[in-house]
Amino acid sequence: MSHKLKKKASYKFYRGAFHLTRAFFGLFCWLDIRGQDKIPKGAAMVCSNHSSLTDPLFVAFAFGVNCFLHFIAKIELFKIPVLSCIVVKLGAISVDRDMQDIETIKQTLSHFKKGEKVAIFPEGTRATHYNQIEPKSGAVKIAERAGVPIVPIFVPRRKKIFQKLTLIIGEPYQVERLSGRRSAEEYQLLANDLMSRIESLNPEAAC
Repeated sequence: MSHKLKKKASYKFYRGAFHLTRAFFGLFCWLDIRGQDKIPKGAAMVCSNHSSLTDPLFVAFAFGVNCFLHFIAKIELFKIPVLSCIVVKLGAISVDRDMQDIETIKQTLSHFKKGEKVAIFPEGTRATHYNQIEPKSGAVKIAERAGVPIVPIFVPRRKKIFQKLTLIIGEPYQVERLSGRRSAEEYQLLANDLMSRIESLNPEAAC
């Protein structure tokens, strides 16, 4: 099968999964999605806070069925029978969180070159509170290298059945490219700033 046909088949599977899960979750919660007008056209790095296994679904719902998001997911998911086939068909990108995964970077940059969006959770794992975990700097590094905007999105950490869930997409921004190389400490500051931007979208934090 050619690359274009594989991509078309993958997107078709993504759309089907989107409609199925969106209808299912619609039975249990009302989604209030804000800021969809801020979604840029073309390539972008989508970054969200992460507190539950359902977060990828809610991020996908916020961006809509016509936006094929390629999620960066932990490599362990790609080793589970059946589930591995599903995440591959959904266009997910595997990452080994214990090392600098060059293949992950290559795949992400490849999607950017095609004008596609990649989604990642900078915290690297689930966190129930802001600043509970030091965020990883991979997202800002790749976005800087590719020259694509970062789109922050806030997903409520506390999710209750039969209640409104407000998802907020923030203003896209660029990581300024410097002539020289940044230090690890400087990249960590950029990662912290990214998480601060995400948290600033939290309606409760603004109160």
